[in-house]
Amino acid sequence: MYEMNSKDIQTTGVLLLNLGGPASLEDVEPFLYNLFSDRLIIKLGPSFMQKPLAAVIAAKRAGKSRAMYAQIGGGSPLLRITTAQAGALSTALNEGSPNDKPQFAVFTGMRYWSPFIEDAVKSAYGAGIREFIALSLYPHYSLATTGSSYAELERVLSKYPARCRYIRSWPDNVQYVAALAELINQGIEGFEGRRPHIIFSAHALPEYFITQGDPYVIEINKTIEALRPTLNGYETHLSYQSRGGPVKWLSPSTEETIAGLAEAGIKDILIVPVSFVSDHVETLYEIDIYYRDLALKRGIILRRVQSLNTHPVFIGALKTLILEAGNDKMLTTGGMDKV
Repeated sequence: MYEMNSKDIQTTGVLLLNLGGPASLEDVEPFLYNLFSDRLIIKLGPSFMQKPLAAVIAAKRAGKSRAMYAQIGGGSPLLRITTAQAGALSTALNEGSPNDKPQFAVFTGMRYWSPFIEDAVKSAYGAGIREFIALSLYPHYSLATTGSSYAELERVLSKYPARCRYIRSWPDNVQYVAALAELINQGIEGFEGRRPHIIFSAHALPEYFITQGDPYVIEINKTIEALRPTLNGYETHLSYQSRGGPVKWLSPSTEETIAGLAEAGIKDILIVPVSFVSDHVETLYEIDIYYRDLALKRGIILRRVQSLNTHPVFIGALKTLILEAGNDKMLTTGGMDKV
């Protein structure tokens, strides 16, 4: 990424937002506390009880979560990967720009761990940025993900005389779909002529989000349907992972889907982590270790499609989204514009 000077006030700041993750095992409990303190994700009793109950839940779950992170290197790689994505995006956006005055400067902000969204805005504003485009790294809109990140960004930006455009979602962006299709085809090749069943595994949400109008499932299915012409008739399934807590979650779970395929005599499964664009604990532990072992015990070979991470076609998709947002003359830039 570029180092900015205060004179570069015409440079557009790109705020690349993600969930965040604990950098070390010591960070796990405070990370979980930040997560469960967010009432847009889960309402823990009346509002005044949110943080005390979040502290109790974080303490209760920290041991199990630390054990997961210990198996993937002792912390989340999400910041490292998101920083790499930001660097690749900055390079792509500024092709042809003079080195001393790039057209775009990309800043990384995390919702629940450092560098926080407020840190990103403070850095950008200190570098002279007054015009922003916000892009969350969730292709599919949900109030619990993009909605929460943008609500926090609005809160932060209310302190600054700055303007921002918000890219809402991009489930069927052509380049995003093309990058996914390429990785799926590479994954299929690993089965050496056998025809695996394909599980699109998305992060679960409590069902009440959907009944209250959250478009997450609709947008997940948009991505799958956009991929359909590239799948050559392979059998596909949609399931949900990372469920937890006493509420009713979206179903079927990925565990249930694997078990059902085993009962049907299926021997090969390719998992596509469809709602994730970066490696983190849900791919590196939950799929690569937990689900793979679950499948192996049932006589199934389970493989995962590589994550998009810094795939050049995926970075091209992010570039296109930013350029389209910047060139949309129908938008005003005050308040929370959504592309």
